[in-house]
Amino acid sequence: MIDIGKSVGFLLAKAYQRGCAIFKEEFEGYDITPQQFGLLGFLWQEDGLSQAELSVRSQIDRTTMGGLIDRLEKEGLVKRLSDPDDRRAYRICLTARGKVMEEELSVIAIRTQSRFTGALTEEEQETLKKLLQKLRS
Repeated sequence: MIDIGKSVGFLLAKAYQRGCAIFKEEFEGYDITPQQFGLLGFLWQEDGLSQAELSVRSQIDRTTMGGLIDRLEKEGLVKRLSDPDDRRAYRICLTARGKVMEEELSVIAIRTQSRFTGALTEEEQETLKKLLQKLRS
């Protein structure tokens, strides 16, 4: 008989819920979700990615991606620009406001991650990351 409370799926789901709750608390006052923050993070690393490339990197389907970008655009953090190499595609670019928010939001994200993983040693955190990357592939 399976002990559901100790199953990997249950534990991952509960850890995800806790992480989202901490994110929500820390980012209170900012109209941003963890998924939107992730997209901003990819754009802070490399601005002007195509919507398709953002989908691949974030592993979010194209339909969901469109809605996320719509909301970031509505908040004035990104803008869609025509891709000079493909008339059917758009490049997603940070606005001036989106660029300025990097420092402020990154500080909050680091604090959020520290709260979430605070019970783990640095070695355990590295092991967790490696294990999660294995499960994701």
